Amino acid sequence: MLKQIDKLNQKKSEWTFLSNHAHVLICLYRDQELLLREIALNVGITERAVIGIVEDLENAKVLTRIKTGRRNYYKINDKISLRHQLESHKTIGDLLKLLK
Repeated sequence: MLKQIDKLNQKKSEWTFLSNHAHVLICLYRDQELLLREIALNVGITERAVIGIVEDLENAKVLTRIKTGRRNYYKINDKISLRHQLESHKTIGDLLKLLK
């Protein structure tokens, strides 16, 4: 019985209110010089997953990649509306300012 309760408590703590896409965006908002490897460590996902998320955000025009030498930096388009109908009246900028 105690093992089952432990498993339930672990499952409860595994989810978060924000998606990994939001976590990656927050990391880039706080420090646009972070390496994708550093973002992966901060978010707790693989570097490959971060690469996929960054590609998703670029395709959605939320991020623009800026190449400087061998480094990439990302400019956030904070005017883009949030995607879900419940939040579509707010922008990426509104969310990021709230979570800064």
